[in-house]
Amino acid sequence: MKVYEYGLNNRKKVLFIATAALEPYWAFEKQARKLGDEYHVYAVSADGHDGQPGDFISIEKTVSDMTAELKKRGVTELYGAYGLSMGGAIIVRFLATGNIPVEKAVIDGGILPYTYPKWICKVIHAVDFVSMYSVTRSRKLLELVAPPERYTAEGSDSKTEYDGLMEFYKTYSARTISNVFWSANNYQLPHPAPKLNTRIEYWYGEYEKRARRTDIAYIRKYFEGVCFRRIDGMNHGELVMIHLSQFDDMIRKAL
Repeated sequence: MKVYEYGLNNRKKVLFIATAALEPYWAFEKQARKLGDEYHVYAVSADGHDGQPGDFISIEKTVSDMTAELKKRGVTELYGAYGLSMGGAIIVRFLATGNIPVEKAVIDGGILPYTYPKWICKVIHAVDFVSMYSVTRSRKLLELVAPPERYTAEGSDSKTEYDGLMEFYKTYSARTISNVFWSANNYQLPHPAPKLNTRIEYWYGEYEKRARRTDIAYIRKYFEGVCFRRIDGMNHGELVMIHLSQFDDMIRKAL
């Protein structure tokens, strides 16, 4: 795990999970740096996601290690927290453990645990693993599931960005990919959920609403008073990774 800090002189502390599932840290770096203009940002890149040695193990281990590292850096409370997809799952688990209080949290297309029988979870995991391992090894498959014309960040060159992704994917082990797709969908949460004094927003893109329906249903029942926000015209992860100025505007309003 790596923790990058921006805006060290700012008073309000914000946790930014710079990990979604298989995206590299640099896909989130501009956004984290920009938030550092106003907040003291702790941008976290999980194990196995920044070219560093070692594999990603689990959401539970990531939250435990992250909490320990934040406390080591003197963090006793957070003004805000943000996470996308698996990063949203990390935020959910982090809030549920309650070790560091958070005033405001944004969970962007966050993944909540499956409620299926274990054998079904194993079948889904096998399909996910084969599919995503193949994507990390094939430029054609990557461009099929994430068309460059839609998934190239503002101000970036699609060829350069996708060349960088394919090189970065070489650093992912099969174990990391397997663990990502098992843990993100099957991590543990305490039941019942703890009572929080956190204002929680759950964001989802207009075109991912169907894919997020079980996540939305789960978090609606799990945490009290969650505010849901639909992002028009967007799919999973597009806002933060592609539309940087719009993301910056929305996250500042949420915080």
